Amino acid sequence: MNYPKAFCVLTMIVMGLAGVALPQPAAKPAPQAPTIASDVDRQVSMVEREIVGAAEAMPEEKFNFAPASLNIPGSEYKGVRTFAEQVKHVAATNYLLWGGITGDKSPVPADGDNGPDSLKTKAEIIKYLKDSYALGHKAAKSLTAENAVTTVPNPYGGANPMSRLFMATFSVAHAFDHYGQMVEYLRMNGIIPPASRGGN
Repeated sequence: MNYPKAFCVLTMIVMGLAGVALPQPAAKPAPQAPTIASDVDRQVSMVEREIVGAAEAMPEEKFNFAPASLNIPGSEYKGVRTFAEQVKHVAATNYLLWGGITGDKSPVPADGDNGPDSLKTKAEIIKYLKDSYALGHKAAKSLTAENAVTTVPNPYGGANPMSRLFMATFSVAHAFDHYGQMVEYLRMNGIIPPASRGGN
């Protein structure tokens, strides 16, 4: 076999192939620049995951648990909300604040600060909660640089109007406050909150 000649032929083939354009993988689209709407919507998603996860983790038979039943000396738990009332309170506040941005009303009127008395079962309460977060996403996505700091009537009836941005983000902050209380209720019943189980 003529090795120099074979080498030359092989070299020419390789060089010819190098000139052929090979298909390139499709370029990934550039990430979208954050907006007020996308950042607030991200916050709504974060608190939604924590609150809904905690609500779903509590067994139905413990939904009316309140720490007062533990009779811990000096705890001053008398009159605090039940777990169900914590969840309904968060959802009712979501409707009040985010509905103030979108113009939507709660599908179930709240009977007071603890949400609708008519919602009794775990399934009913969690649906009410999840629906309130759907409204939160709608409210977040409605925010723009132009309207974020424009004001709407105070949903609590006060004389001072509130900005859409404040109402959107305050509902998130409010829910995280109650998430901490819900976590304590779960722990008192020997339940590890989903967000604390690892792998999340």
